[in-house]
Amino acid sequence: MDVVGFGALNLDRLYCVRRMPVPGEHQPITEVYECPGGSAANTVAWLADLDFKTGFLGAVGRDAEGQKMLADFEKRGVDTSLIQKLDCRSGLVIGFVDSKGERTLCPYPGANNHLKLSEESIQYASNSKIVHLTSFVSERQLDEQKKLVSGLSKNVRITFAPGDLYASKGMGKLKPILKKTFVLFLNEEETLKLTKLEYKKGSSKLNKLGVEVVVVTLGDRGCYISSSKEKISVKCKKIKPVDTTGAGDSFTAGFLAGLLSGKKLEECGKQGNQLAAKCIKTHGARK
Repeated sequence: MDVVGFGALNLDRLYCVRRMPVPGEHQPITEVYECPGGSAANTVAWLADLDFKTGFLGAVGRDAEGQKMLADFEKRGVDTSLIQKLDCRSGLVIGFVDSKGERTLCPYPGANNHLKLSEESIQYASNSKIVHLTSFVSERQLDEQKKLVSGLSKNVRITFAPGDLYASKGMGKLKPILKKTFVLFLNEEETLKLTKLEYKKGSSKLNKLGVEVVVVTLGDRGCYISSSKEKISVKCKKIKPVDTTGAGDSFTAGFLAGLLSGKKLEECGKQGNQLAAKCIKTHGARK
């Protein structure tokens, strides 16, 4: 495998509204979209579309939602052999998307909360070039990810997109993963939550902790890349978003595609910007 993802598997149900409702208000829904989601899952799906060999560690329920998520992976060529099928409901995300493309997401973890790694899973991940980690709702699943990181063979590179859920936990909780992370993906707000510093100083702090490369996405300002050797700002074209759901995940896929192809960090950032621009032109995280 080129990349094995490990994170939550959710079916996204997205409801479009003119603006976000306030308590007690009736705000009409203009459109409804349903599509497979989950941060690491979105990244792996994009990479599969780019003809990289990908697989996934995760869990779904034995229900219609789980079948939809597995079918989408299989259609794209993602290996699903280590995805667990459990006797419970699959993970769901209810999302509201306003007329500016901004969204609010509410996750129901479902089967994700019951995932438990096996030795076979660790061996499977150890045979990949990159293991890409993203967040779960449950603290126990974070412990499972720490278990995977400690058991991986040394030639596997770890990439990590903690998202808002994990960034809010602070550096102490995530240190066992951060110290072994090759590339860390954050947005500006997540960097502040994780490090208590603005993104440039926060990135340097993470480099000193042991993260080799920190990539901070900055929306329509592009991205910032920090390593011990270089600091790079990569600009992007401004476009009006239809839906920002999955923008960070598609950016990550573009960046990792560049990394796997041996490109320099700046070019990886440009490819990340390009895929994110494609993602936000339509509803859902994978179209």
